[in-house]
Amino acid sequence: MSALQRSAMSARIAKLPQIPPEENDEQEEHDSLGELPKSMGPPKRSKCILKSDPEFAPISAAGYFDQAVEVAVPSSKLNFRVYYTPPTVSGLKSTIMVCHHGAGFSGLSFACFAKEVQRLSGGGCGVLSLDAREHGRTLSISPTSGLDLSIETLCNDLVELIKTVFPIPSEAPGILLVGHSMGGSVIVRASTPLLAAKYNIVGVAVLDVVEGFTLEALPHMHNLLDSRPDGFNTQEDAIRWHISTKTIRNAQSARISVPAVITPSAGAWKWRTPLRSTAPYWSNWFTGLSSTFLAARSARLLVLAGTDRLDRELMIGQMQGKFQMVVVPNVGHMIHEDEPTRLAEILVDFWKRNDRVIFGVKKVGEL
Repeated sequence: MSALQRSAMSARIAKLPQIPPEENDEQEEHDSLGELPKSMGPPKRSKCILKSDPEFAPISAAGYFDQAVEVAVPSSKLNFRVYYTPPTVSGLKSTIMVCHHGAGFSGLSFACFAKEVQRLSGGGCGVLSLDAREHGRTLSISPTSGLDLSIETLCNDLVELIKTVFPIPSEAPGILLVGHSMGGSVIVRASTPLLAAKYNIVGVAVLDVVEGFTLEALPHMHNLLDSRPDGFNTQEDAIRWHISTKTIRNAQSARISVPAVITPSAGAWKWRTPLRSTAPYWSNWFTGLSSTFLAARSARLLVLAGTDRLDRELMIGQMQGKFQMVVVPNVGHMIHEDEPTRLAEILVDFWKRNDRVIFGVKKVGEL
């Protein structure tokens, strides 16, 4: 990213308004725009004070992202919460990894990954991670008629956000779209309108989601959700639960990301995005994902936690060399949290091999 682009981006960020604190949530008061907070204070308690557990205490995202900003996107009627680390290397055209989280999580799930990308790329690749609608600290600008998490709406949200942050495609950095689970389906579909708008899409990277495997698992989701608690007494309890159940296997990442997926309620903490409420959209998110991924007009990467998750369409596509696939061992579904360094190595290598491909030479996955 040139000095001019960095100055323009910084100017836009500097003019953004402060996010109003949520009721009874002192943590929000410290989560200001621009520089991230250096510490995360405990929420206000009305009566009793619960003793914190240092081993599971929340950690600030300062040092993992450079900035936390609010981006107003009127067409989506949303104020997006965006976590951003710009490229630091000047000269060659830069690239931004735009990361979209899965259902129920937030942009901070990519915090440890973002820090590793910056280190491994030598500052040549930046990271922008967003909170999707109804997730994290993204807020509605005006009252809505109801919950809308359809794949079409989520895809449009991402496209409009990128157009807002980088309004001139010819001056925008290269964009490498990275999506986990539901987010993988979003970024694959968003690549088409972004390419049509003349953005340079370096590639699409999908993390641990396969259409066939996921659709077969959906009937069992309600039983899985029955094992989840409705809430927690403290943030530490929430972090401990995610680690003990191996929902997230990296304690450092959990201590950063989990506080963003819960919110204070009546002296306790509840889920910001109850997954059961998203059930009407589960099939909509993943139906057609494999064919859309294979048809994406950019380099394609699929990162999985197990080889048994490929469906027939992707197995055929892999044998035909239509995409690159990497299997990461000893991780759960949250690959980017469980092994942020290994995933960063995979993504930085993918970026290096596809960002500066000579004209006329096919990128990985474009065979």
